[in-house]
Amino acid sequence: MFPPTFRRRPIGPQSHSSLSSPEAPTLVGAHAGARRTMELTGKAALLTGGRRMGVALASKLAAAGADVALSYRRSQEEADRAAAVVREKGRKGIVLEADLASSPAAKALVNQAAAALGRLDIVVHLASTYRHTPFDELTEDDWSTALNIDLTAAFRLARAAAPHLRAAGGGRIVTVSDWTAASGRPRYTGYLPYYVAKCAVIALTEGLALELAPDHILVNAVAPGPILPPEELDADALSAVESATPLGRWGGADALANVVLDLVRSDFVTGETVRVDGGRHVR
Repeated sequence: MFPPTFRRRPIGPQSHSSLSSPEAPTLVGAHAGARRTMELTGKAALLTGGRRMGVALASKLAAAGADVALSYRRSQEEADRAAAVVREKGRKGIVLEADLASSPAAKALVNQAAAALGRLDIVVHLASTYRHTPFDELTEDDWSTALNIDLTAAFRLARAAAPHLRAAGGGRIVTVSDWTAASGRPRYTGYLPYYVAKCAVIALTEGLALELAPDHILVNAVAPGPILPPEELDADALSAVESATPLGRWGGADALANVVLDLVRSDFVTGETVRVDGGRHVR
């Protein structure tokens, strides 16, 4: 670990001179110009989608002091429930309808959220499509839908949010990939568009992190594994996933929400993809 300040003493005849002289350059350490972790009190967050994750994440953001806007396309009931939880914690909680497959709609969503909350500091793109389709049955619509919602919508939201985040002095964008994509190889057949889209989300996250770093906008991804069981899984399938997961269980919504919150608070992590999979990728 480096000391807070390191000063290089000049070599030779000038060694007796002042350490602050031009011949004795000073290297400033961790304390100079350091930015604190994001204080969430009074900040504003936009969460897109999140039919199953929205309540947990919105609750944690509100408990930390943030106002939260939630968007939905079909699942208004879940979005309303999440907004109610936010309001119960004394923060603003609003619900907005948006079709993220539409570029104008994505831009309008971001602007509406910023206007309603008075600012925008955080964007978390939870919306996703996950549908099993055998390869020989795939259509171009299947392909374009997955890439449009999982990948292109993330780009549209980042592009629309950037001016608002800059106006706030910086911000955070969190995208959602998948543990299989983060592992660098597919594990299951029948999910080709989903897998390709989630791999591309990692590349998008890294590219956005580089582009937006000068504006103090940090961009990261989470790559969830067995967080919440799909509703269609039977008992045998649930047990099989647990057996394949080194930690031996499903993580639950809080496991992912906690990592998102950590990434939002961090001031020195950007361009990273964090797997939240109970060690699933190592087996």
